[in-house]
Amino acid sequence: MTRLFVLGGARSGKSRYAQQRAEALAGRHVFIATAEAWDEEMADRIARHRADRDARWDTVDAPRDLAAALDAASGTGAVVLVDCLTLWASNLLLVDADMEEATAALVDAIARFEGELILVANETGLGIVPDNALARRFRDAAGRINQAVAAIAGEVMLVVAGLPMRVK
Repeated sequence: MTRLFVLGGARSGKSRYAQQRAEALAGRHVFIATAEAWDEEMADRIARHRADRDARWDTVDAPRDLAAALDAASGTGAVVLVDCLTLWASNLLLVDADMEEATAALVDAIARFEGELILVANETGLGIVPDNALARRFRDAAGRINQAVAAIAGEVMLVVAGLPMRVK
């Protein structure tokens, strides 16, 4: 059973790497998307990502209730790609959700997931300390989510400039 966590910066190639790893696995492919189209640029970005996936992929939109989406996709033969945990964190912060509770629910869903699971997130902790409270809350929440998921993942990869590096 795969439990792969793929981290990287913006435009690092992490999503492409994760999709290639998923497509190398046999099974029922499910893409769990956390993005929401709040503006035209984001709608275009989502459309480009959808176009990158062929007909073998079913797409499930889960901008906030990611644990429930994982539970629904779980099962023998499932190959599930979640992209991305960073947007999920942002969506939760915008509705003032309890981040500790949501992270715990996600980790529990990962633990009980049956099938092949690949999760993608941005590594947000390599930059400077943000200059405003919301940005610091976001960076801290993303960092805590990444630590929790990395702890339960069997394999962690960091993608830099399109090059995957094994972390765990």
